[in-house]
Amino acid sequence: MYGLSDDEIATIRDGNLDGFTAAQAALLRMADAMADTPSNVSDELFAELRRHFSEEELIELAASAAQENFRARYNRVFDVGSDGLYRKGLHFKQHRVA
Repeated sequence: MYGLSDDEIATIRDGNLDGFTAAQAALLRMADAMADTPSNVSDELFAELRRHFSEEELIELAASAAQENFRARYNRVFDVGSDGLYRKGLHFKQHRVA
């Protein structure tokens, strides 16, 4: 299974990161901080992220979060609605790598 389960999404929306690893929780906090206006990743959070990720990994992870924020904000200008791709209980087939 790729992505997050419905329960994990609900947990994140509730602000509870207890079920995630320390690295995952730090990354979720980074994505949340980047979505704020103005966005600000504190020195403390950055130090925590560096304990879990290399500089190269953080560059890619931050770029991915920034791209999603850009896309989301751009869509708001033109009132682009959801395609309904996420629905609670929807599961995708798992792809097997040969």
